[in-house]
Amino acid sequence: MTMTATHTPEQRFLAALRGSFTSALRWHHLDALWERIQQQAGDGEWYIYAIGQAPPTAASSQADLGRFITEADRLLREEHAEDYCGIVYADDLQTPTLVKIYDPNNLGVSCGYSDSPPLPGWILSKIPPCDLQTHQGVPRNRKRWWRQLFGG
Repeated sequence: MTMTATHTPEQRFLAALRGSFTSALRWHHLDALWERIQQQAGDGEWYIYAIGQAPPTAASSQADLGRFITEADRLLREEHAEDYCGIVYADDLQTPTLVKIYDPNNLGVSCGYSDSPPLPGWILSKIPPCDLQTHQGVPRNRKRWWRQLFGG
């Protein structure tokens, strides 16, 4: 289905979320993705959505986006003790508009096929996000991490 202006922002977000994604398979791919996001970001372009929190109603500042990327990168590298990344997916690695970041402690079946794949832990999106947690809880340690980062 092609998204038109008659579709709600929620419909556009959900369609984008179900679209095609490519993994930042290696750590250097993730480094390049973070760099592209920051280079291409203007103030107020990206929504930072922590699943389990209320979806943001406004896009983030460049400062908040930079802080999130720094801290998310640190968390991923510390807690995903692999020589590859493979848990961050973008709709387009060169010009991303939606990025799914999976929680290293709640991976389930994040790649491949599943009737009920886990939600990512965090989403960066240029489309205003809608609430995704209605059917899935979020681990308490991630809620604490988010509150420490943004007080939310």
